[in-house]
Amino acid sequence: MRTSIPAAGLGALLLAAGAVGCGSEESPEMTPAAAVAKAAKNTEDITSLQYRMKGTVPESGRVEGEAAMRLKPTIAMSMKMQADQVGGETVEIRLVDKAMYLGGGAEMAKEMDGKRWLKFDLSGSAAAKDVDKMGSPSQAEQNPAAESTFLTGAKDVKKVGSEKVDGVETTHYTGTVTLAELRASLKDSKGETREQREKSIKQYEKLGVDKLTMDMWVDGEDHTKQFRMKGQADKGPMDMTITFVDYNKPVTVKAPPAGEVADLGEMFKELGQG
Repeated sequence: MRTSIPAAGLGALLLAAGAVGCGSEESPEMTPAAAVAKAAKNTEDITSLQYRMKGTVPESGRVEGEAAMRLKPTIAMSMKMQADQVGGETVEIRLVDKAMYLGGGAEMAKEMDGKRWLKFDLSGSAAAKDVDKMGSPSQAEQNPAAESTFLTGAKDVKKVGSEKVDGVETTHYTGTVTLAELRASLKDSKGETREQREKSIKQYEKLGVDKLTMDMWVDGEDHTKQFRMKGQADKGPMDMTITFVDYNKPVTVKAPPAGEVADLGEMFKELGQG
């Protein structure tokens, strides 16, 4: 088997990302900041979610996809996405049992002697650390709900107005927040919630983003229906919108058949030996 790593596979690897949150309709006595804080608190009860994503990512260009993610008791994710970086081809990403699988379909199979899936271990192996330096695939392990809470770190939160998202009535909030402010806001977080937010902040640091403009659309049942993150990274603009379709519904993700999988860790070993 050839040991070259397909560009489509690595391109998709650098794109794994996601998101979800919860919110609250602003009551007369509740300020925008208080409404957003209540929304952030509600994310702690999310066990699974389904969402759509669309936007622009530095170096990768336009990205569009949909995903289902289980957050508890263990993280698992299934995502189908298209991106300029992989020629607009649909790529499937699965995260299960501390391993990520990238399915590039027929084109990837041509490059990898019939293997349709590229696998790499997220459990801290040397190969995983090497790939993390290239683009942080551990981003796939992030809880997207954690990112939807970032508006709580902003000091200029304001209400924009009432808007419909996917036919759902929502209240639109906006604000700007620096990574320094996000880190300062971690003092109010504990345990798993704090760990999830720290992971997300680290990803933005690696991109070179130091300030985020965030919009958040909250429905009347205290759920974030949609949020948008914009920022300037070292290698270009970032502008991503996440729309939440459902949450707390069962999500099952299975690993691809072993015979269709090429292990990235083994490929790195062969490249090193070569």
